[in-house]
Amino acid sequence: MKLCIVGTGYVGLVSAACFAEMGNTVTCVDVNPAVVKKLNSGSVHIYEPGLEPMVRRSRADGRLAFTTSLEEGIADADCVFICVGTPPLPDGSCDLSYVRQVARDIGRTMQKDLVVVDKSTVPVGTADMVAAIIGEELARRGVSLKAEVVSNPEFLKEGDAIADFMKPDRVVVGTSSPAAAALMRELYAPFARTRDKIIVMAVRSAEMTKYAANCMLATKISFINEIATICEHVGADVRDVRVGIGSDSRIGYQFIYPGVGYGGSCFPKDVKALIQTAEESGVEPMLLNAVEAVNARQKAHMARRIEEYFAPQGGVAGKTLALWGLAFKANTDDMREAAAISIVNALTDAGMKVRAFDPVAADNARRIFADNPLVEIVDDQYAACEGAQALLVVTEWNQFRNPDFARIKSLLTAPILFDGRNLYSPQAMADRGFAYFCIGRAPEA
Repeated sequence: MKLCIVGTGYVGLVSAACFAEMGNTVTCVDVNPAVVKKLNSGSVHIYEPGLEPMVRRSRADGRLAFTTSLEEGIADADCVFICVGTPPLPDGSCDLSYVRQVARDIGRTMQKDLVVVDKSTVPVGTADMVAAIIGEELARRGVSLKAEVVSNPEFLKEGDAIADFMKPDRVVVGTSSPAAAALMRELYAPFARTRDKIIVMAVRSAEMTKYAANCMLATKISFINEIATICEHVGADVRDVRVGIGSDSRIGYQFIYPGVGYGGSCFPKDVKALIQTAEESGVEPMLLNAVEAVNARQKAHMARRIEEYFAPQGGVAGKTLALWGLAFKANTDDMREAAAISIVNALTDAGMKVRAFDPVAADNARRIFADNPLVEIVDDQYAACEGAQALLVVTEWNQFRNPDFARIKSLLTAPILFDGRNLYSPQAMADRGFAYFCIGRAPEA
């Protein structure tokens, strides 16, 4: 099948690489000439394990091409995927300006009937808007072409996106057109050989499914973090509680890991967007508002604990904190809505110096904290600890799971460790002589 994918961001590039890997011919369109030039040179501009070699392989085999010309991209395409960004506006709603522009350009450029696929995360009703814009442009041109707009939301986890795309749990397709549904079934058939994973539904239901899925996962995270906070005050250990509730098959263990709160490009934006959608439709989203409030509180939680610990020692001003992990999660360089940003800003506002390390997100962090003289980003995890008063672990990178604790202890001015991901055993840390503080367990427990 011949595909055109508009937008080479995270969703667009992963989708393009995986479709091409299955033998389709894919042309990616991006308005940024520098990005297109880099992709055509065999390099990728985003970090995702396994993505770059897949892009290089398909490009070398002639199945994957990059251009700035939409006209070139859609010339022979069977369908066009809209994969542009939908960043949040100040009120929490989605900025659909890029989607609108692509729809307008498709209407101005298409030369034959097309299936147009919304893969960007967009509010309910966007497919109708896209169809209307394309229709306006076709009418302006005086041509009688047809664009069937389909909703096909993505469900990709950053850091594991290739596996998610190649072996999906489900493929949601929103359309009322049997022909469009058949085309999408054919396209996704190679990804669903073990069982039928294609779920066809109404367009607005598909758009809502994406938001409902992410908001459900965000709710589970905020729930366990709320339980963790209560555990710290009543003397329970959230680690034990997690095992106790996760063993119930109705609950399960996934997404009930207590930590520093959710971040990234999806959960924060999608929760806010669904809140905005609900309010615009006259519904008060009480649960979603609580999910967001708990997450905001959780992002500040470790900063407060560090300030409380050092309060009897004159506060955090003038002291140095070693920080491991800046990305919002492991296996990505994405720092959008990362808890580390909230923690670093809170502590440096109080006068504390932060010396931080991340194996992948360092360059992004340097840009974010460029104007903060109290932040230093280093290239070695142990160098971050040298002369620091404490170590805080924020991101669960594998290399942090079993570090050289003796070396850490020798580098810190005192053996104090704050664990924002509950990576370590409290008993093991006590045996090593560390003052250890984690999520969901009272310090004196």
